[in-house]
Amino acid sequence: MALMKRCFCGSQEDIKELLNLKNVQLFSYREIRAATNNFDDGNKIGRGGFGTVYKGTFEDGTAFAAKVLSAESEQGINEFLTEIESITEAKHANLVRLLGCCVQRQNRILIYEYVENNSLDNALQGSAAGVTDLSWSTRSDICMGVAKGLSYLHEEHEPSIVHRDIKASNVLLDRNYIPKIGDFGIAKLFPDNVSHVSTRVIGTTGYMAPEYVVHGQLTKKADVYSFGVLILEIISGRRMSQTIRSGMFLVRQAWMLHEQGSLLDMVDPSMKGGYPEEEALKFIKVALACTQAKPCSRPTMRQVVKLLSRPVCLEELEMLCPGFVGDGHTHDAAAADTVGSPGVMVVSPALSPKVRWPTGTATTTTTEH
Repeated sequence: MALMKRCFCGSQEDIKELLNLKNVQLFSYREIRAATNNFDDGNKIGRGGFGTVYKGTFEDGTAFAAKVLSAESEQGINEFLTEIESITEAKHANLVRLLGCCVQRQNRILIYEYVENNSLDNALQGSAAGVTDLSWSTRSDICMGVAKGLSYLHEEHEPSIVHRDIKASNVLLDRNYIPKIGDFGIAKLFPDNVSHVSTRVIGTTGYMAPEYVVHGQLTKKADVYSFGVLILEIISGRRMSQTIRSGMFLVRQAWMLHEQGSLLDMVDPSMKGGYPEEEALKFIKVALACTQAKPCSRPTMRQVVKLLSRPVCLEELEMLCPGFVGDGHTHDAAAADTVGSPGVMVVSPALSPKVRWPTGTATTTTTEH
């Protein structure tokens, strides 16, 4: 890491050593500027606290996305280096592929493969406006793809990677709507002997697990929680930003409908072509399983993939109230713990949910508290 930091001082030898060490292709600032037509506004495809994303095209016709970190970026040098370190060796169909980077002078640019259909968040917005047709098949495939990508990061990649910011805007869709997880700027690497870490809370409101918000305790199960919220967002078509403004958080809404026996009311009514009711119920119940209050009561992402990919007896997924950070209106106020500022609570049932995960997928989840 010290070597990587020295690269920002401008030493070409250090930069070459970084290239050899991390197997990252280095691009010159001039090359990226030319390929984006001097970072023309017409090539702008995204914007955030970190800076701006531009579409570019190399001379050989290869399209790419350039994530240009601004001088005032919320993503500092450490986060920039973390993103390179996290994604360089991670190879999976459901992860955005890093092509290289630019670390010339004060310029920090990450070069990713170009993904044609922008973000899942944009697709959900387009669906709500009647512009994008997100069928049940497309939505369920997106859920499965993200689950497989996370399972790879948690179970197959060495060291394990906890993404820490799974949300609709960090899931990109290619021309065939195959999902690709992106933005590893705040990811954490977990060696085999580490089950959890205490860390500064960084993430997106509505997606963060209660134990992470309250105690800063991060495990793989924090990603599982975020994924559960994402399923609800995909199936309902209700973007998180809208539900937060309305004060009706998706997890709480899903649980209320579950108690009323009306879970199918969560399904996006504008979905064209209909949907298989049993499968929709399964996806929503898996989402509720992923958002259980206790991390050890949530499935692993490997178990989630199994649950989503095979017929499941819905009785297997019976559970108690999930955990969520709300605005003071909780399923059971007596079971809620106050979080930080007044009026914000976390539902935390004392009893364990009655959940039986698929056999043959046993993991060391009980060590992740």
